[in-house]
Amino acid sequence: MNILILGAGQVGGTLASQLASEDFNITIVDNNETRLLELRRRLDIRTITGHASRPDVLEMAGAKDADMLIAVTPNDEVNMVACQVCYSMFRTPMKIARIRADAYHARSNLDDEEETFFSKEHMPIDVLINPERVVTEQFTELLDHPGALLVVDFADGRVKLVAVKAHRDGPLTGQALGLLHRHMPLVEARVAAIFRRDRAIIPQGDTVIEADDDVFFIAPAANIHDMMTELRRDETRTRRVIIAGGGRIGEHLARAIEPRFSVKVVEHDERRAHELANRLHSAIVIHGDATDGDLLLENNIERTDAFCAVTNDDEVNIMSSLLSKRLGAKRAMTLIGKAAYVDLMEGGQIDVALSPQLATAGTILRHVRRGDVTRVHSLRRGAAEAMEAVVHETSKLAGCLASELPLPPGTTLGAVVRGEDVLTARDDFTIEPGDHVILLLTDKGRVAAVERLFQVGLSFF
Repeated sequence: MNILILGAGQVGGTLASQLASEDFNITIVDNNETRLLELRRRLDIRTITGHASRPDVLEMAGAKDADMLIAVTPNDEVNMVACQVCYSMFRTPMKIARIRADAYHARSNLDDEEETFFSKEHMPIDVLINPERVVTEQFTELLDHPGALLVVDFADGRVKLVAVKAHRDGPLTGQALGLLHRHMPLVEARVAAIFRRDRAIIPQGDTVIEADDDVFFIAPAANIHDMMTELRRDETRTRRVIIAGGGRIGEHLARAIEPRFSVKVVEHDERRAHELANRLHSAIVIHGDATDGDLLLENNIERTDAFCAVTNDDEVNIMSSLLSKRLGAKRAMTLIGKAAYVDLMEGGQIDVALSPQLATAGTILRHVRRGDVTRVHSLRRGAAEAMEAVVHETSKLAGCLASELPLPPGTTLGAVVRGEDVLTARDDFTIEPGDHVILLLTDKGRVAAVERLFQVGLSFF
């Protein structure tokens, strides 16, 4: 597959890094030659220097032969024009664009196809990516599930994959996984992977959970709380939240959670703080510096259940989060753009470090995957992956017993969704056409082998 990426920033670079290791021909376009040279030294990709929306540059980059265009430059309008040019001049089959401005999205979700702005009749973009909304959803899930390191959805929200750090005093810590069903005989849940000191462990019945293990489990949404209490002590329900940063992400997050939580937003720009105060309903907006300890103490940081740092500055996010924990905040969640910082900070005093680049990459990957893949989440800084795919009649998994699936090494069956039923804890059923199968891959190098299991034969057509 030939993939053309426009924009070599953090999102474009992350995508190129993830896709270059697979069987794809990657070309990336940017007007920053230094950044392209850096990527070219690390990755086996082709780079083109130039303005990403110009027809001559796109032609030079191979838009005529591209199977997919991914436009992730920092400029919405450049991304939109590039998609229009590729549709009109080169007939590029799939066009994905990052569009951040809410004004454009307001016209993108209408029921009337002729009135929807992003359509072939108006602006031919097949898939819209909004990083702020993706990150907001992740923060919201984490606030709803105190103690989780990661929460992602499958099957329209009916199934969740949750990562939790096992506590020393958790009921299952020090015990074999085979005892899980005995602890919770009525709960459908499955431990899909364990990461111990960054080493992946494929769970077996006799696998013993150790303190500080990162345990990834899959369960129906209604069973998540019960499963979490088996792995760690019960967490206090989130009530009070302080958000550091009133930019796009800060505003989206405040809007999403203010109906359910007591929310304060700290914004250093006075004009922006006044704008937010007028736009938000119940959230309190504070003009000030989130790294000011006196300001945090004045706003009862010691009684805060969650501190969410979402400014545009990694250093401010990290320092304010560390300060908030030192002053008594129960939990600190930090938005970090630099991948190296994510590795350094997560799991220490900062409870969760989120990368907007990896979150955005995950939403794009499902459109790259072969087979009928409906959902993909990038895990462990891109080293692992969870995917949901549909089994068709001629797929290799159809008719297989769940306990005998021909899965490649490092791949675990997490759940099977059949109509309204979610099957996770049992292996005594047969995979049927129409089933949605959720898999966790601890080895990203096995993606191609997994894709082949879901590809349909020619008789399907």
